[in-house]
Amino acid sequence: MSEVECFRCDKFGHYASKCPDRLLKLKLQEAQEDEIEDTEKADKLMMHEVVYLNEKKVVPSKYEEDREDDNVWFGDDSRIDIKGKGLIEFIDRNGEARTMADVYYIPDLRSNIISLGQATESGCDVRMKEEYLMMHDAKWKLLVKATRGGNRLYRVRMGIRNTMCLISASMSESSRWHARLGHVNLDTMKIMVQKKLVVGIPEVNIEKKVCDSCLMGKQTRQVFPQATSYRADKVLELVHGDLCGPITPSTPAGNKYIFVLIDDHSRYMWTILMKEKSDAINRFKRFKSLVEQESGKKIQTFRTDRGGEFVSQEFNSFCESAGIKRHLTVPYTPQQNGVVERRNRTLMEMTISILKHMSLPSFLWGEAARHSTYLLNRIATRSMKEITPYEAFRSKKPNISHLRVFGCIGYAKVDSALLKKLDDRSRRLVHLGTEPGTKGYRLLDPQTKKIVVSRDVVFDEIRGWNWSGNSQNQSEVDGFTIEYGEYGNHGIKGVANSETIETEAENDETAAVDVGGMEENNRDEDSEEDSDNGEGNNQIELRRSQRVRTQPSYLNDYILLAEIEGELLLMCLNDEPRDFYEAKESKSWMAACEDEINSIVKNKTWTLVDLPVGAKPIGLKWVFKLKRNSDGSINKHKARLVAKRYVQRYGIDFEEVFAPVARIETIRLLISLAATNGWEIHHLDVKTAFLHGELKETVYVTQPEGFIEKGSEDKVYKLSRALYGLRQAPRAWNDKLNQILRDLQFKRCSKEPSVYRKKVNQETLLLAVYIDDLFVTGTSLIIIEEFKREMSSKFEMSDLGRLTYYLGIEVQQDSEGITLSQRRYAMKILEEAGMMSCNPVNTPMEAGLKLSKATEEKDIDATAYRKNVGCLRYLLHTRPDLSYCVGVLSRYMQNPKESHEAAMKQCLRYLRGTTNLGLTFKRSSAGTRLVGYSDSSHNVDPDDGKSTTGHVFYLGESLISWCSQKQDTVALSSCEAEFMAGTEAARQAIWLQDLLSEITEATSRKVVIKIDNQSAIALTKNPVFHGRSKHIHTRFHFIRECVENGLVEVEHVPGTEQKADILTKALGKLKFKEMRELIGVKVVAEDDFKLRRENVGLSLKA
Repeated sequence: MSEVECFRCDKFGHYASKCPDRLLKLKLQEAQEDEIEDTEKADKLMMHEVVYLNEKKVVPSKYEEDREDDNVWFGDDSRIDIKGKGLIEFIDRNGEARTMADVYYIPDLRSNIISLGQATESGCDVRMKEEYLMMHDAKWKLLVKATRGGNRLYRVRMGIRNTMCLISASMSESSRWHARLGHVNLDTMKIMVQKKLVVGIPEVNIEKKVCDSCLMGKQTRQVFPQATSYRADKVLELVHGDLCGPITPSTPAGNKYIFVLIDDHSRYMWTILMKEKSDAINRFKRFKSLVEQESGKKIQTFRTDRGGEFVSQEFNSFCESAGIKRHLTVPYTPQQNGVVERRNRTLMEMTISILKHMSLPSFLWGEAARHSTYLLNRIATRSMKEITPYEAFRSKKPNISHLRVFGCIGYAKVDSALLKKLDDRSRRLVHLGTEPGTKGYRLLDPQTKKIVVSRDVVFDEIRGWNWSGNSQNQSEVDGFTIEYGEYGNHGIKGVANSETIETEAENDETAAVDVGGMEENNRDEDSEEDSDNGEGNNQIELRRSQRVRTQPSYLNDYILLAEIEGELLLMCLNDEPRDFYEAKESKSWMAACEDEINSIVKNKTWTLVDLPVGAKPIGLKWVFKLKRNSDGSINKHKARLVAKRYVQRYGIDFEEVFAPVARIETIRLLISLAATNGWEIHHLDVKTAFLHGELKETVYVTQPEGFIEKGSEDKVYKLSRALYGLRQAPRAWNDKLNQILRDLQFKRCSKEPSVYRKKVNQETLLLAVYIDDLFVTGTSLIIIEEFKREMSSKFEMSDLGRLTYYLGIEVQQDSEGITLSQRRYAMKILEEAGMMSCNPVNTPMEAGLKLSKATEEKDIDATAYRKNVGCLRYLLHTRPDLSYCVGVLSRYMQNPKESHEAAMKQCLRYLRGTTNLGLTFKRSSAGTRLVGYSDSSHNVDPDDGKSTTGHVFYLGESLISWCSQKQDTVALSSCEAEFMAGTEAARQAIWLQDLLSEITEATSRKVVIKIDNQSAIALTKNPVFHGRSKHIHTRFHFIRECVENGLVEVEHVPGTEQKADILTKALGKLKFKEMRELIGVKVVAEDDFKLRRENVGLSLKA
């Protein structure tokens, strides 16, 4: 027997750590803990994993209280009362919204239970197999799949659908009419219903509820002023007038003021929108003529304040000649003109309220003011007993049954003549009230920014347009406020983000928001009485001006490239402020301005000094730009302080200005090298790059707007470093960057000064410079990161990571290679040209089409034509399939005709169906040999008989360079045309060969140029053909020398394999598609859905 004694049970033969009693107790304890854990899990399942019937946020919707005192009995003879029965909305396993009916609402029930028996009664299929419980609906769609727990209960996860407050989900009839009437006072609305002052409003029970829109637009601590002691006895005996403004932001037509006119007898009101105060006299003359003609009475007295626009000599003379008495208020006493002052306040309160109710952007205040005027004339006022201003002025009751909530969604019927088979039958627009003088509604299309007038409209008065999709628009919604000055509201001031949209109107007579209430006296009378029987025109868009713009005769011999550049610049501007005055209202833009100033101060760019005698400072200007990502989202707000360089004089303010940038062929060559070898490409940006350039000249600039030093307003800045906008700034920055890169052991390429190369041990680093954008690639990621650290120590850098967006080109890098596309830019071109909804075609130009000057045809809009050509030319960086078409269209920019416009539309229609095409650079081990293809089309220009040259070059299998251009000299034969085309290709081949050799530090093999004309090949090799080539210009014999020196090798290629053929002529549908694939243009981004007479990859079977 062992002498070992256990200290736990006092038995021999084992230690205490191995005592059987202790082990048994541990097992029992673990079993109890497991049981407790299972019980807790079961309680948690019952309380949290089943549908929450006893929580407020998931109370059954539309439930009815149980009045029969039903109870739920339990096994211990206890019972709980049922409060009601209703519906529960949940999300099933397929993500669809479902409704569970006949759900009992039992607040005192701790657990939540789903009855499987009730589910089977409603047609559901319930199956339990192994560890799973599955429930399908009658259509065999999976509703519930649960796993059995340790306590044999099934854990059910059901997503409760987000519920809405029933008050916000539905609007009572009283609230709806309160919103329709512009959030009028509820007591006034009650009087209108009881006294039946208007026709069309139902006898609703007026509920006094808190209205957020009313509080935001009307809440004030001031009491309503008492009525005036004097009252006119007849219409137009006394007219009150006042000018309200300026209001910012201005309307899209540039209006900032509201001219308010009120008839004292009827309290009928007119409002006129104006751009300047000086317009008051002309608008009053027009108003007087219209209102007197309509009413048959004369304006006797006109009461205003002493504003300069009302006491001018011209205004007084007109009133005197027209027999109108003048009443002027005492200075600083606006109470003497209280009628119009109070009406101004009411007008602006209603304007803000209806804007806020549907969260409309503040630039629509003109439309809101026009609609508010329309409503106030049809609403009872305290000064008019049992009658509206409309009835008092026109002697008939107004009909308001046609009113709808301002700013709500309206679905307008699309004219059947404009419909295609699969087009929508209605358009989703924003309601802006009724159209003056028309039996129809006035609607705004926020996407096209056009006004639409339609009679056939279905309204959704609960929903409004989602203006918050753009952060800039959202700031406009929240930023509109009205401030009353110290002396009343002589100048109502609006504080807002002043970014506005463009409209189709060109003057204030036809603008969407300019009509105001001017036509209030003759608008919609017929439509009010019989608004459903009129014959209104559907989809009448805003009329464009018919004024013909004539170019000065001395410019007939010039192509105004400045217009093209200006249009391209305007295309890039999107929600960007035009000047500092607009930008200062936005916190984002002001922060960008402060960052720019801080960068200038940090770099010690200038010093504040007194201006020397005889020196002339250069002005400064703020330029604002939104930097966007490849998907179109906003990356950052960028503000740049730019010098006005047009005042600089050569030899005094600057000398050398040239600065090199990387050619696009170089960029594609580097991308091809990186893709072939599997290198990563990174993107760096130098912040405020030009501020690092050192100046040699003495330059003075003015203080920037918004950042003028207090107490030193007369001083100027002396520049020690370059500033953006200076003519010598690019050169100074390039010299500074070149010096830094040389210090970092980089070598500049002689064939491409914007490309640098660095060798570290066995690793190679390549760098391409495009102003302040650095394109970096190399054999090792380590050496790239080391370069980033070195540059960060020299400049303030932005590390943009792997290259994704460069010079407007979308770049995608993966393990298989690199793709380039300009899909987003192509979509913008189509949008600007109005071709987004066009039918796509298969070729950019009809086969065999030969355009000419066509002097007998009609002229077209040259500006729009040049803009489209300029945009398409930049698209050619990744789309060689468009090179020939765009090249031909470029020849007629000086005087485009109708045939050229038709060819342009053909090209845009082709682009609409091929926005997803681009270039692919694949990873390959085939090597980096240069191969070129040269071709020409003989005598294709009917005007001068010149031929078209085309060539393409490949590095391995990647397309890196191409060209399609008209030859300078007339060729007498196809052999001669091919020979001259081969010479142009040889020039490009030599440059590419030298650049590639310098970058790779390896001797490149001779470039092979493939030509499909045997005679031209023989002419490049054998001088025997001198008799046929003696008239050819000497420079075209350059290819012979290249062949003799072994730099270029010329080979024959069959015409079916000539890749440059697509660059020299318009091909047919099948041939064009074949050559496009052969040249290397492929689909790089799949479209969401396309329907082209056949369904591709889409099953329409049930």
